[in-house]
Amino acid sequence: MQQYKQEFIEFMIDCEVLKFGDFVTKSGRKTPFFVNTGFYRTGTQLRKLGEYYAKAIEKKFGLDFDVLFGPAYKGIPLTVATTMAISEFYGKDIRYCSNRKEIKDHGDKGILLGSPIQNEDKIVIIEDVTTAGTSIAETLPIIRAFGDVLPVGLVVSVDRMERGRGEKSALAEIQETYGLMTTAIVTMEEVVEHLYNKPYKGKIIIDDTLKAAIDAYYKQYGVK
Repeated sequence: MQQYKQEFIEFMIDCEVLKFGDFVTKSGRKTPFFVNTGFYRTGTQLRKLGEYYAKAIEKKFGLDFDVLFGPAYKGIPLTVATTMAISEFYGKDIRYCSNRKEIKDHGDKGILLGSPIQNEDKIVIIEDVTTAGTSIAETLPIIRAFGDVLPVGLVVSVDRMERGRGEKSALAEIQETYGLMTTAIVTMEEVVEHLYNKPYKGKIIIDDTLKAAIDAYYKQYGVK
């Protein structure tokens, strides 16, 4: 596993973004692990997060795109942090854009924050995680309502590696359904590989009991 992936896994643990226990996802699945990018709460954390996202984007898509779009609300700081990292480390000025949950009817009117979307813009979408493709189905119509654009791909922080609405993984379904390339900074397989029965800061994060719960989850929701 590449060094930056190992560092990112430990970074998520340090920031309490990656948690283990009993949770329910947006799609209604009971899961023993959860990723919440809302727990990146300081300037230093967001700066590092932007660097990890920027690296994943550059490796998969390159930098030949115009706009990084982050769905409200968690996508807003992700777009800002990542476009800043792309500017700093790659010297490419990417515009950032997000949507509002409610259309604003005064001042800076409309549903978008940041850069306007223009015809022929190449757009990469950034999210925290995707479980069943629910968010992307809501996001693409927003983007396409503003012109003849080219959605290039989707980047998430963690690929949960589970089925979407059918038998394929959520990211594979998105690629097939919408023609979007997809990538992640790390996969859950890499997370488990790095943390299972290996001490981190004097503690075993994934022990045998938790590993069994994760295995049971994938037996139910994993890609067959």
